[in-house]
Amino acid sequence: MTTVAGPPASPAHPLPPAPATPSGPPSVPPPPVPARGRQSLRQRLAAAGPRARTTPGRLRVLLTLLIVLTLGWGVIAAWTVALHQSAASAVVSANEPLSQDAQQVYQSLSDAQVTVSAAFLASPQQPLAARQRYDADIARATAGLKAATAASDNPQLSQSLATLSGGLPQYTAEVADAELYNSLGYLAGSSSMQVATEEMQLTLLPAARAVYTRENAELTATSAQATGLPLVVITLLIGLVLLFVLFRVQRWLSRRTHRIVNWGLLLASAATAASVLWLVVSFALARVDLGRALAHGSQPAATLAEAGIAAQRARGDEILNLISHSGDTAFQADFKTAQGQLGPGTGSLLTSALDQSRGGTGTGRIQAAAQEATAWYAVNRKVHTLDTQNATAAETQLVTGTGAGTAATLFGQIDGNLAAAIADDEATFRSSATTGRDAFTGLEAGVIVLAVVMVIGCVWGINRRLAEYR
Repeated sequence: MTTVAGPPASPAHPLPPAPATPSGPPSVPPPPVPARGRQSLRQRLAAAGPRARTTPGRLRVLLTLLIVLTLGWGVIAAWTVALHQSAASAVVSANEPLSQDAQQVYQSLSDAQVTVSAAFLASPQQPLAARQRYDADIARATAGLKAATAASDNPQLSQSLATLSGGLPQYTAEVADAELYNSLGYLAGSSSMQVATEEMQLTLLPAARAVYTRENAELTATSAQATGLPLVVITLLIGLVLLFVLFRVQRWLSRRTHRIVNWGLLLASAATAASVLWLVVSFALARVDLGRALAHGSQPAATLAEAGIAAQRARGDEILNLISHSGDTAFQADFKTAQGQLGPGTGSLLTSALDQSRGGTGTGRIQAAAQEATAWYAVNRKVHTLDTQNATAAETQLVTGTGAGTAATLFGQIDGNLAAAIADDEATFRSSATTGRDAFTGLEAGVIVLAVVMVIGCVWGINRRLAEYR
């Protein structure tokens, strides 16, 4: 019997299959992932790039941009307002008073010289009214000089102010000597008066004129700074750019979120528009008022002050010619020069002042002064004729007499009308300049507050959209 062999029995614990041999290159294990807090800068930037391109990321970028723009606008606008408001305040409280002090010194010294010279001719014993006017002129000149010296920090004026401070006591001493000698009947009085007159004409008045011219130029420059356009225009352009950016951001949000109104950004836009409009209106009002103060107040007052000095110069020539009795025509020639400067006539001071004050309260005063000046010139021609004829008594009466139609009376009327017109123009200046300064009141604080409102509106508006993605 044949036995058939079956398949071999399988072992009780089979061996595991041999691992398959890889056909490609050996695999490299991946690098370990660093902990979250230890990411490199490049990894953080790489991770932030995709997030910034998402809508929440863009919203955060827009919020940062809007905060920077609104705060920058607030800083620039407040700085612009502060500069212009400071200049406008300086015009009212510093430059205009200094200009008036310098003008007062100039006019008072010139009037003092004319007053004391006329009184010297009129009588050996100086009339009480003339003495009081002379003393008042010297007191005003001294007070104005002290104020100008205390307030001025300009080294260019130091020499002129020092000349005035040192020369004024010398002048008053010479005048006192002249009056003393004249009262005693000594001829030395005429010499002392002539020395005093030369001191005034050659030293004091040129120095006073330099101070006045400089202070008036400072007033004009400060007023121009208060109304200057470049910085305001740049500030307004930045405000308009901010409004445009807010509009585009709201438009982008409307398209992305399908919401028509973003109340936060609308609030920021309204605050921006309000601050821009407030700045425009305030600056426009200040510019108009300060321009009126300069054109119809300061400038005509300065021109009239020059006219007053020219009239006093002519009057001094008239008196000095009578004092000297030398037959020299230099005083009469200088009188003609001063007459041409004073006017009326094309390019003269009176005509220029009339054009500048057109429509102002001082116009009638200037017209009256022009008519009186024409009459005065006619009287001076008679005086010159009497001088050539050696008619000293008649000449003296026509020059120093107080009756109607004399040179002294006509000059007094001219001087009074010019002084009244100057007072009117100065009142116009103070009123308009104060109004111009007040146009900036509250604007600096208002711009800062509105800038804060802009920031709050931007944060509120953008954060509401960001909350929808959380």
